[in-house]
Amino acid sequence: MKSFFYTVKQSFIQFGRNLNMAVASIFAITCMLLILSLFFIIVINVNMAAETIKGEYDSIEIFLKEGTTKEEADPVIAEMSLEDGVDKVYFKTKEEAMEEFRERWGDNAYLLDSLEDNPLPDSIVIMIGNLEKADAIAEKAGTYEIAEDVKYYKSTVDKLLKATDFIQVGAIALMIVLIIISIVVVSNTIKLTVFNRADEISIMKYIGATNWFIRGPFLVEGIIIGLISGGIALGVTGLVYTKLVEAIGDQVYSILSMPMVPASFLIYNFLWIFMALGISIGSCGSIISMKRFLKV
Repeated sequence: MKSFFYTVKQSFIQFGRNLNMAVASIFAITCMLLILSLFFIIVINVNMAAETIKGEYDSIEIFLKEGTTKEEADPVIAEMSLEDGVDKVYFKTKEEAMEEFRERWGDNAYLLDSLEDNPLPDSIVIMIGNLEKADAIAEKAGTYEIAEDVKYYKSTVDKLLKATDFIQVGAIALMIVLIIISIVVVSNTIKLTVFNRADEISIMKYIGATNWFIRGPFLVEGIIIGLISGGIALGVTGLVYTKLVEAIGDQVYSILSMPMVPASFLIYNFLWIFMALGISIGSCGSIISMKRFLKV
């Protein structure tokens, strides 16, 4: 227990002695964590967009010719229900389609009130259970006389999914680079402290102090720097993203039909991510800076 309190006490003393360098490290790591958070936000929202796109891919919609009744559509519904790979088929009225549009547009739904007539057609919605069968199902759906058009965006969806994969890989690669840079920054900061206490450390080693006993205060100092940086980055990211969602969240949903990740979910997960990154960056930087000196 005495060793623990000694370690914590020495770490704060060292932090105070090297306050300027510690502040510089906190500033540098905070900036890098903020950049990391930007890419985290992009990746998470891109993932949500990809899932939304996949949801569109899971269905095929047959827009019916004007004047087609449900009774005329029932035979098509019954036949398509028997197709291999189809989970469910149902009739959707133009009123139901308009209600979906209103829900998607959210607060801007009042703009639809200016329409004199509902321009949307009745349709038959086919839910796909086996995506490998989707092409054949879509091809057959377009052969019916009552079909005006078939909504099936496979090629567009495939391109968008490839783009999201590229964005995710690029963001992850850049995040790894930024984490490595952060570790180097902390390592250089701790290294200055080590040099300042070189004589003291030599005496401690001479009288039998273990490497981990010597390394402890530097390790805790690095963790303190990392935690402070993570806390600041979390606060700034949470505030900015919350304001962003409040400002444009509804517009993004109404225009793209894709919701943004809720701020509360993001902040909760960022809390653990930033704390973990802060501790990892700080401790790794400290271990690296001491490795050469202690000849471990």
